[in-house]
Amino acid sequence: MGAGNWQSLAKAKLEAINSSIPTKWRLSKIPPIEEQRDVTGDIITKSLSEKEVEITETDAIEMVQKTSNGVWTAREVATAFCHRASLAHQLTNCLLETFFDAAVEDARRLDEYYRQHKRPIGPLHGLPVSLKDQFHVKGVETTMGYVGWIGTFMGKRGTGQERVFESEMVRELRALGAVLYCKTNVPHSLMSGETNNNILGYTTNPKNRNLSCGGSSGGEGALIALRGSPLGLGTDIGGSIRIPAAFNGLYGLRPSAGRLPYEGMANSMDGQNSVLSVVGPLAPSAASLKLLVKSLLSQHPWLHDPLCHEIPWREDHEEQIHRLISTSKLAFGIMKHDGLVTPHPPVQRAMDIVVQTLERLGHKVIAWKPPSHKRGIDIVHTAWAYDGGADIHGALSLSGEPPIPQITGMYGLKQREQANATEIAANNVAKREYQKEYMEYWNSTADLTSTGRPVDALIMPVAPFAAARRETYSYYGYSNIFNTLDYSSCVFPVTNVDKKADVIDERFDPISNLDRDIAAIYDPEIYDGAHVAVQLVGRRLQEEKVLALAEYVGGAVAASN
Repeated sequence: MGAGNWQSLAKAKLEAINSSIPTKWRLSKIPPIEEQRDVTGDIITKSLSEKEVEITETDAIEMVQKTSNGVWTAREVATAFCHRASLAHQLTNCLLETFFDAAVEDARRLDEYYRQHKRPIGPLHGLPVSLKDQFHVKGVETTMGYVGWIGTFMGKRGTGQERVFESEMVRELRALGAVLYCKTNVPHSLMSGETNNNILGYTTNPKNRNLSCGGSSGGEGALIALRGSPLGLGTDIGGSIRIPAAFNGLYGLRPSAGRLPYEGMANSMDGQNSVLSVVGPLAPSAASLKLLVKSLLSQHPWLHDPLCHEIPWREDHEEQIHRLISTSKLAFGIMKHDGLVTPHPPVQRAMDIVVQTLERLGHKVIAWKPPSHKRGIDIVHTAWAYDGGADIHGALSLSGEPPIPQITGMYGLKQREQANATEIAANNVAKREYQKEYMEYWNSTADLTSTGRPVDALIMPVAPFAAARRETYSYYGYSNIFNTLDYSSCVFPVTNVDKKADVIDERFDPISNLDRDIAAIYDPEIYDGAHVAVQLVGRRLQEEKVLALAEYVGGAVAASN
C-alpha cells in the first residue's frame, strides 16, 4: 500500500468518524485555541438541554441509583451522553469510534427489563461507559490508531472475527448493565504520553488546549474531563491511565497486573510478559472507580481470563483503612524528586499542598529514599524494546504510514535489533531483584513511621509537568517505575497552575541535560489554568486500600482548597 493509499484510507476513516456525529449535534463554530484555551465551560453546556446537563454532570454513583430505581431511564441517560460526547469530540478530537444507535437500543432493552422485572439488571444498570480503542466491541472495528488496521481484525483480513468478536471485559460490562457507546482516541503503538495518530490526529487537553490530554488513554481523559463520559476504561504499561487522569483533573487507577481481565483486548507487543499492560478505570471521583472495579470483580473474571487472579473485592482491606483513618494516624512516604528530573513549579506546589494537608490532619510523612529509580526505569525501557520495534513497525508497514514523532525516540524509523533469550532472562532477573530490594525498603520504613507499620502509601508526582506540550514528553520515570514494580496506584487532582504563584525558579540548577530540557518546557503563561495532580501508590494488589486512601486524601485536599 503506497503513501497516497494510506492517506486516502486515513482520510476516509476520519470522515466516517466525524460524519457519525448527528447533524443536530454539530457545533456551528469551534473557537481557535488562541481565542479559547479552556473548553470545559458553557461552550458545552449551552448546547445541551437542562436535563442533559443534569444527567451528564451527575456522578456515576448517583446516576446508577437513579437508573436502578426508575428515576431516569437508561435511554435518556445514554442519549444525553452520546450528545455530550459528540460535543467533546468536536472540541478535542477524542473519539475513534461511535456506536450511538446501538447504545440507545441497548438502553431501550434495559428499560424494558426494568419495566418487566421492577429491578435493575446489574449494579451498572444504565451507566454509560466509554472504552479506549483496544476493546473489541461488536459492530465496530478496532484500529488502535493504525491505518493498516482499518477494515481488519488487528491487521488481519478474513478472520471471521471482524466486527463480531468482543473482549472479555466488554462481555462483563454488558452483563452488569453498562451501556457502551464510544471508543476513544489513542496514539498508534500506545507507547506515548501524548495522543496522536495518522487517522484522527492530535487530541488536546480540554482545560488548556495548548497542552496534551495525555496518553495513551488520552481520548478517555479528554472525554471524561468534558463529562462526555461518567466513567471510562484505559490501559497502562508506563503511565497510560495515570497520565491522562492527571492531565485532565481526574481520578485514575492503575491496578496490579492480573487484578482485572485483559483477555481478548488488542495490544502492542503482545507476549512481552516482563512488564504487563493493565486495564483500569478513569473517572471524576474515586467512588466511581470503586464502583466499576467492585462490579467487574463480581463477575468472577478469573474464570474467563487465565491471567486474572482469583481475588474478589476485599471489604476487610477497605474497612481497615477506614478504621485507621478514624482511630489513629496514617503514615505516608513522600517523594518530591526522583533524583533524575526536577518537577515543574506547579507540580512542586501540588506536592507541598498534599504534605501540608496530611500534616494538618495529624498524619506522619517521611522522606522516601528508595533504591535508585533509574535502575527500575531502565528495566521497563529494556522490556519495551525487546522486539526492536518489530510489532509496531510491522503494524505501520501494513499501510506504509510513518510513525508519529512521539514514538521515534524509542522505536526509530525502522526496526532495530531484537533482544535474545539470554538478555530477556537477565532483565527478568534484574526486575525480580529490584522488586525484592524495593519491597524490603518499604518494610524498613516501619522504623520511621511511629505507627508500628511501614508507610501506608507513597505519594509522588505522576510526571514532571502538569501536562505535556506537543512533542515534548521525553521522560516517563515518575510513572513507569511502578509498572516495573507492579504497584497499585491511583491519581487524584490537587490544584491548577497559577501563573502568579508558579513562577520559574531563576536559581534552578539542572542535574543533567535531560533535567535542563524538561525545565525549559515550562512557561507560566502557556500552562496557566492546567490541572495538577499526584499519585498515591500502594503495594502490589492493594487496590482496595489504594482507592480508599486516594478518596480520603483527595477529598481532604479538595476540602482544603
